[in-house]
Amino acid sequence: MSAFVGKDSKVVIQGITGQHATFHAEESMGMGTQVVAGVTPGKGGIEHVGVPVFDTVHEAVEATGADVSGVFVPPPFAADAIMEAVDAGVKVVVTIADGVPVQDMVRVKRYVQGRDVIIIGPNTAGIIAPGECKVGIMPSHIYRPGPVGVVSRSGTLNYEAVEQMNELGLGQSTSVSIGGDPVNGCDFITILEGYEADPGTEAVVMIGEIGGAQEVDAALWAREHMSKPIVAFIAGVSAPPGRRMGHAGAIISGEADTALAKMERLESLGVHVVRNAGDIGATVQRVLKG
Repeated sequence: MSAFVGKDSKVVIQGITGQHATFHAEESMGMGTQVVAGVTPGKGGIEHVGVPVFDTVHEAVEATGADVSGVFVPPPFAADAIMEAVDAGVKVVVTIADGVPVQDMVRVKRYVQGRDVIIIGPNTAGIIAPGECKVGIMPSHIYRPGPVGVVSRSGTLNYEAVEQMNELGLGQSTSVSIGGDPVNGCDFITILEGYEADPGTEAVVMIGEIGGAQEVDAALWAREHMSKPIVAFIAGVSAPPGRRMGHAGAIISGEADTALAKMERLESLGVHVVRNAGDIGATVQRVLKG
């Protein structure tokens, strides 16, 4: 089984006629994803990559029953695209673009409060349930069905962890990149809640980085509410204070934001912390064996 998306998910791609959206829509469809519609204002009525294109998400949802959206639009238009999908009743919205203005994401976060929707991204590789559904830009061929849920702020470290698990015969139930921007649509806790509720997930890999308190907040939540083990890695051990590293949200603003401080705090909360990225797969294997 999987969390958030699966074989029954019906996906609409916003901006589908763009070059990158076209490529990734076709790649997703090739692994079995039900891409049922696309949206490009002004191009409603045509067919693209074998699916109908609509002018609005509302029209697409009404015609096809789409419940997941992949937002492939430029950063200045991403917030409006997200809110349009939310208004149309989409339950999972994946926003790929990085550089979405912070104030726009603050507006989105305020807009979706109290609504039954999960926003993944921006600045994300997306979400994948191997063999069932992919909405994003991750290389689907490296993922295998299995019992491990993955949640990461980094797309590339997500791929590294998955490759290590594959070498050991361990597949993934679902993999989510929550994104590396300062303001994201969802956090680690949101994804951990989904994995805890998913009977197909037996353990979780959480990959964090310097900056902010998301990882510690997630571990605090997990200590009280989660029955499944968490294996965690925190990137950025050598990052100097005050310098942004890779992601806009990855910056040390105080002693508690350093990788070592986070690792120590996570260990104190019962998380299986990996000190070397190369040991993620082996640690997951050991934890699953009990």
